[in-house]
Amino acid sequence: MGKRILVQRRGRGGKQFRATITHKIAPAKYPSYTLEEYHVGEVVDIVHESGRDAPLAKIRFDDGKYAYIPATEGIYVGARIEIGANASVNSMSIINLSNIPDGTIICNIERNFGDGGKLIKAAGSSALVFAHAANGVTIKMPSKKFLTLHPKCRAVVGTVAGGGKGEKPFLKAGNKFHAMKVKGKKYPTVRGVAMAAVFHPHGGGRHQHPGKQTSVGRTTPPGRKVGNIAPRKTGRSRVRRT
Repeated sequence: MGKRILVQRRGRGGKQFRATITHKIAPAKYPSYTLEEYHVGEVVDIVHESGRDAPLAKIRFDDGKYAYIPATEGIYVGARIEIGANASVNSMSIINLSNIPDGTIICNIERNFGDGGKLIKAAGSSALVFAHAANGVTIKMPSKKFLTLHPKCRAVVGTVAGGGKGEKPFLKAGNKFHAMKVKGKKYPTVRGVAMAAVFHPHGGGRHQHPGKQTSVGRTTPPGRKVGNIAPRKTGRSRVRRT
């Protein structure tokens, strides 16, 4: 009888596999203002949050509320931030999609009005306002796909700061370990063929090879469901010659 493989243990959702909640500052989202309100804020600090690549801008608004949002390129302490229907279309302004002209670069976009921003929050990422229509505003995502959102959804004008973060090498395994642990990701990753037979279905043998078909069905039991799970196609494409 073999042992329970690692992917099965992680599937239980134990605390040893969850992303840590310590060293977190605050939720990165917009303050709860209505569409008719107009406020001006000031960036009082730019901070780093554990597990987040992009820096956070701490903003104090004129009514005394504080908010943390992903900082955009060019932001600085003391910068003026506008939010509301009458906000000007300048860098770092928080505006509804209906008031942002076509061709504008935006980030930290709300999926539904009032959620505080769910899309385009990674370092160096941005989207493009593509078109306005009666059914909503179409934006072009970094993946080149198009998404139509409600005109009331808010977004920040500009690109998320911290671009090029992934170009810096970790240099040491310890740095990579801590970076992955704080995000709750699996690290290090070990190939199944390099394990013993009791730890993985692909393990064991005199040579590192699966020893069986690597494609498994959708209804395969958890201990066997490794490799290519319910693939539509595997291997190289064979060109039929006539």
